Amino acid sequence: MKVYLDHCSTTPCDNVVVDKMIPYFTQEFGNADSLHGFGRETAKAVAEARSTIAQLLNCQPNEVYFTASGTEADNWALKGSALSRKDTRKKVVISAIEHHAILNSAEWLEHNGFEVARCPVTSNGIVDLDALEKIVDDNTSVVSVMYVNNEVGTIQPVQSIAEIAHKHGALFHTDCVQAVPYLKVDVKELGADMVSISGHKFYGPKGVGALFIRNGVRIDKLVHGGGQERSRRGGTTNTPAVVGMAEALKLNASEMEENNKHIKLLRDTFRDRVLNEIPYVHFNGDMEQCVPSVANFSFEYVEGEGILMMMDLKGIAVSSGSACSSGSLDPSHVLLAMGVPIELAHGSIRFSFGKHNTMEEVEYAVQSLKQILATLREMSPLFKLREGEIHNV
Repeated sequence: MKVYLDHCSTTPCDNVVVDKMIPYFTQEFGNADSLHGFGRETAKAVAEARSTIAQLLNCQPNEVYFTASGTEADNWALKGSALSRKDTRKKVVISAIEHHAILNSAEWLEHNGFEVARCPVTSNGIVDLDALEKIVDDNTSVVSVMYVNNEVGTIQPVQSIAEIAHKHGALFHTDCVQAVPYLKVDVKELGADMVSISGHKFYGPKGVGALFIRNGVRIDKLVHGGGQERSRRGGTTNTPAVVGMAEALKLNASEMEENNKHIKLLRDTFRDRVLNEIPYVHFNGDMEQCVPSVANFSFEYVEGEGILMMMDLKGIAVSSGSACSSGSLDPSHVLLAMGVPIELAHGSIRFSFGKHNTMEEVEYAVQSLKQILATLREMSPLFKLREGEIHNV
């Protein structure tokens, strides 16, 4: 059996979305910025896609800018807004549990003369609003906090964060890449000046994202080139992907309630069985203030990479952290920021469920995990010491 439990990393492109995209690879292949008939046809499709996305985000079409990824959108939002206000404001505020697209952009800004403040979070992975109140000041250019954390699935109080930012004249950006599949993302309700999304997180194509930039907000360019995206972001428009992302977002909105109910049942069943049937396990995150798809655990006396590889041998795909840092042996910065001890952070696995998963797959994953942990712990001297099989001399 092959079981995919890594939907926070990416999702399979829905067949409806693929069918919508195919004509724009073949018959409707024109450059959307060309003036001839071929270009006008694809420009119309891009305009319709932009309008669809704007309607679903509750903004104007001219506030939606297409990018090559959520990572590019995050980079553009943070760097662009900071650089555009560098003469009057030199401080950037992020949370300690942001995606690496924001963390590394903030580090780049720090190396280029900006002050970067990283707001702490609670042990459940929620931004500490009291601490944020003390950090944000009148020198703050932009505050960036993700709506949903990509490792533990916690939902952040972004409306309150936006109020704190705006009280000091700062812009507010929120990375909604992990939120879109499960939560209504209304940019007006969120109070956001900028919002990032990514197509492949909600059963759309890879290689396309978008940045909402509220009208009146000016940020520096990140990608220089031609006059695409109203001269704010260079690069030939990826028409098939743009069309696909819009279709995926529309489909996601129509299915969200049903999908969330199904996914939550699977996730809750899995989470409860792991906690009840496996010893020496810790749940990371918040049981209530979270999206319905994610279950992150730390397993004592084992390494996360060992669990991941043995699960893979059984055909089960999981993650030892965010996909963007899967090549690193460093423990999760998210878990460390939550106060998880480093040895536990090393033994952590993220399971993230999707709309195509089944209860049969949950059963297989639970049984496989139990067998794998028993095997790995049997080889662990620390576990044997804990169980009294080795006497401490």
